[in-house]
Amino acid sequence: MDFKWNNEQLAIHKEIKTFAEKELNDDLIDRDNAGTFSLDGWRKCANIGIQGMPVPNEYGGPAVDILTIIHAMEGLGYGCKDNGLIHAINSHMWGCEIPIIKFGTSRQKEAYLPDLCKGKIIGAHAVTEPDAGSDVFSIKTSAVKDGEHYVLNGSKSICSNGPIADVIIVFAVTNPGRGFLGGISGFIIEKDTAGLQIGEPLGKMGLKTLPISELFFDDCRLSKDNLLGGEGSGLRIFNETMEWERSCLFACHAGTIERILNDCVKYAKERHQFGQPIGNYQAVSNKVADIKKNLELGKLILYKTGWLKSQGKSVMLESAIAKLFIGESFKSAALDALQIYGSYGYMSEMGIEKEVRDSLAATIYSGTSEIQRNIIARSLGLKGA
Repeated sequence: MDFKWNNEQLAIHKEIKTFAEKELNDDLIDRDNAGTFSLDGWRKCANIGIQGMPVPNEYGGPAVDILTIIHAMEGLGYGCKDNGLIHAINSHMWGCEIPIIKFGTSRQKEAYLPDLCKGKIIGAHAVTEPDAGSDVFSIKTSAVKDGEHYVLNGSKSICSNGPIADVIIVFAVTNPGRGFLGGISGFIIEKDTAGLQIGEPLGKMGLKTLPISELFFDDCRLSKDNLLGGEGSGLRIFNETMEWERSCLFACHAGTIERILNDCVKYAKERHQFGQPIGNYQAVSNKVADIKKNLELGKLILYKTGWLKSQGKSVMLESAIAKLFIGESFKSAALDALQIYGSYGYMSEMGIEKEVRDSLAATIYSGTSEIQRNIIARSLGLKGA
């Protein structure tokens, strides 16, 4: 086992980290308070090639391997304090780009990947419904075949990037009798399609700079050319999406944890109480040690997941462990940082309270922590539900 990054990987990590620190954090507190998405930040990320990393050469991307992407995303998470922008980029890449790369026809790839790669259009994917959250494949949105078309009816309750998306991967029931193993399909839908209504941005506790909305389908008529991966491929598309998202989005969170750790170490050395640095007290130093422990263990499962994925293996188990461990570690690191900073951490200007609010969502999206434990339990032969 060799855990050494090569020179190219180190250079990409450093470039993205430095770029993010310099370019993506301006006016963040004001934007967070206002719930404003940074389109300027999005375009800057696209200009240095972040959104295009997984896209094949023939469609304008560099086809970067997943391990390198994971390390690059660590750099993005470290340098960029705008967790909403980070989430928007990951939703675009793993929820829209990867399904088209892995399951799209040549026509679909040619139509969408070049502009998705360059960030000229924004992608999203829509699964969650009012009665289908953790029980994701209880979705009720239907796609009924009508000659050379499908007619969609139903709604999606939470769609990250929904208000700003140009292209959305939507999951719908095409064959109710086959259940989730073959009864659900994916469709590529453009924002101006007749019968699609995109709701107003939803208010949130955290991730305020990430636009989220509902979607409504009322006799939304799609050509069969909008079908992604063949009828009944929804489960395969969804699983592929989740494996990438649980690896690469949570690599960003690993980078954020590392930044929180370094900030806490610096503060614990500089802040004095009772005549000495607060880091001299075990009540503080033990919290810092736990953040470091969780960071290193989280990186190990991330790298294992990326390596297995690069070998063409399924990583449903490993990505579930990575998502569970890093999501919970992000939350605990943010809460520990708040305690270490004390009353200063509670003030908005320090940015710690924002990390707390944002981190709580990491235990919910991409499958709740409870669902990840169920996946792990089922891999051990237990029912897990």
